[in-house]
Amino acid sequence: KLWHLVKPTEEPELPKHRRGSLRDRERAKAIPEIYLTRLLSMKGTLQKFVDDLFQVILSTNRPVPLAVKYFFDLLDEQAIHYGITDPETIHIWKTNSLPLRFWINIIKNPQFVFDVQTSDNVDAVLLVIAQTFMDSCTIADHKLGRDSPINKLLYARDIPRYKQMVERYYADIRQTISASDQEMNSALAELSRNYSGDLNSLVALHELYKYINKYYDQV
Repeated sequence: KLWHLVKPTEEPELPKHRRGSLRDRERAKAIPEIYLTRLLSMKGTLQKFVDDLFQVILSTNRPVPLAVKYFFDLLDEQAIHYGITDPETIHIWKTNSLPLRFWINIIKNPQFVFDVQTSDNVDAVLLVIAQTFMDSCTIADHKLGRDSPINKLLYARDIPRYKQMVERYYADIRQTISASDQEMNSALAELSRNYSGDLNSLVALHELYKYINKYYDQV
């Protein structure tokens, strides 16, 4: 059976006539330990690629996209406007708007960007990596124990380092030069000009029509 960072089931499925056997129960308990050794080996193989991925996502070595800077500044301004001083709240706003809304979808669904087909095994691996990225974007500490899922235990030692990367990323963006409304409008106008021939306006209008037709009374 093929598996990588996760196994298909938490416990092996035993025939009914053997489920009561003490030997079988002991064997079932030993299986996770056998899996864990192989999972750690696979994790070591993938570690550099995961590190490189997170570094690319959370790096400000190259100019941050204007839309990201503009939106993060907007969130900071709204926090000041409404008297929100809790840094965790602002952190959650930014996390929900970019890493969890955008990057998680890309990590779990590479076919959105690349012309690839993923197998069930690859999907399982990407799900673990996406979960690790989600845990890295939270401020709260995750208490793990012997009964915690193996896929969370795999990256337990790496998550504190990833959390620092996320916090540094947000801090670096905050310190860059603000984007004005005029700059943002110009960037959007340029995007519109560059891709105006790649979009089918009739399809967009048809989708709007279906929405309006469905919710006509409410609209």
